[in-house]
Amino acid sequence: MAKRTTKVGITGKYGVRYGASLRKQLKRLEVAQHARYTCTFCGRNTVRRHSVGIWNCSGCKKTITGGAYTLSTPAASAARSTLRRLREINE
Repeated sequence: MAKRTTKVGITGKYGVRYGASLRKQLKRLEVAQHARYTCTFCGRNTVRRHSVGIWNCSGCKKTITGGAYTLSTPAASAARSTLRRLREINE
């Protein structure tokens, strides 16, 4: 079967509805949520989204919590770096 979309990709299912800007935003989210991510435990590229905020690694069978659409959110990485910095100051 031939490829039906060149630009719109996964949002081709919406056709001409909802406006181009909203479809572009939705494309970023849907591509991120269906992507595979690297597992922090086993190092394999096998982490997939199970449901909102729940991610499963099919390599080591671990379940990880994360963001709704991506495994790690900007707020989580900022909190990690702050905690690391405070821990280093404390030691």
